[in-house]
Amino acid sequence: MQLDGVSLKSLARKHGTPLYVYSAKTIRERYRRLVRAVSWRDSLVCYALKANSNRAVCALLADEGAGADIVSGGELIRAGRAGFHPSKIVFSGVGKTRDEMAAALRRKILAFHVESGEELAALESVAKRLKTRAPFSIRVNPGVKADTHHHITTGTVENKFGVEAPEAAALYERALRSRWLAPVGVQCHLGSQIVDPAPYGKALDHLLGLVDRIEGKGANLRYLDIGGGMGIPYASGKTMNLERFAGTLTRRLVGRPLTLVIEPGRWLVGPAGVLLTEVLYRKKTTARRFVVVDAGMNDLLRPALYGAAHTIAAVTPRRGRRVRFDLVGPVCETADRFVHGLEMVEPEPGDLLAIGEAGAYGFSMSSTYNSRPRPAELLVDGGRARLIRRRERLDDLVRDER
Repeated sequence: MQLDGVSLKSLARKHGTPLYVYSAKTIRERYRRLVRAVSWRDSLVCYALKANSNRAVCALLADEGAGADIVSGGELIRAGRAGFHPSKIVFSGVGKTRDEMAAALRRKILAFHVESGEELAALESVAKRLKTRAPFSIRVNPGVKADTHHHITTGTVENKFGVEAPEAAALYERALRSRWLAPVGVQCHLGSQIVDPAPYGKALDHLLGLVDRIEGKGANLRYLDIGGGMGIPYASGKTMNLERFAGTLTRRLVGRPLTLVIEPGRWLVGPAGVLLTEVLYRKKTTARRFVVVDAGMNDLLRPALYGAAHTIAAVTPRRGRRVRFDLVGPVCETADRFVHGLEMVEPEPGDLLAIGEAGAYGFSMSSTYNSRPRPAELLVDGGRARLIRRRERLDDLVRDER
């Protein structure tokens, strides 16, 4: 098995496992495809750093002209070091601190996505202290439910995210009376792994009604941000049809002089990555058959957290009878399981498996649980693999302890 002409087996032999490997070619192609799909209007694609915040991955997208969607002061630093222009950075998240706000204001980012009245008051206070105006949009909760896992839906009134439309209108009107607040857009985000464009259409209908209302009060809005969340094909094979997605936006935004902002993360980098893992042992009970690998939930949390089903493939396929088994990791948790009832030719100890769709929310959600060092990361570009993060060492686990 190869990734862009590079042998995965040779990479595992040289760098060890578990090992994340990303395709620069795939990331570029997906970014350009998305830009073409919305090229009918002024638009900005802001990459959601939380999906994969490695500087090399971020720099690749910054070089393509992307903006950045950040959710912390740490991501603000990462975005700057990766080369994202501050005028293309939006700051999301329900829990921004005053120090984070001040740092972002000093860097003159595009906008803050405000998620509560108290946050707006805090932003106004920080802007006043710095004697500058704070550009912002309200993250509007449109009450639209997307058909996705309940842990990653974000656009309903049961979620912690956003402000309901009546409150959002009041906050905009309040901001118009402030010397230190500059309303520049409206934003929403429905969730993640959405494969049907219909919820985006419903959300846009809500947002455009709010836009008309607040522009009627004198606001001069520059953009409309519909968030991200477009789904990719994991083991289910379901994915967002990009053309239908773009068409849903086109029908509603024609004639609107607003920049369209989109915040994809998973859609751009998810299909670009694999996690390589080595088979350690096989075992059977009277009830089940297990294959134990050296990657665990500390390396790839999504299956344990969401029940996510990634594709699994043998790097060097074997011939033989197909069997059903659970693919599990070494972590001392029953939930440390990548697949329940995987059917394939049973691998043997020493075999390599490739866990697909691992470019997003893989390393970025990893941990050192069970005191297990985090994996190395490689980026394949132009037929060559480059180490973009070294494997953690055991000494790294205790270096900062006292």
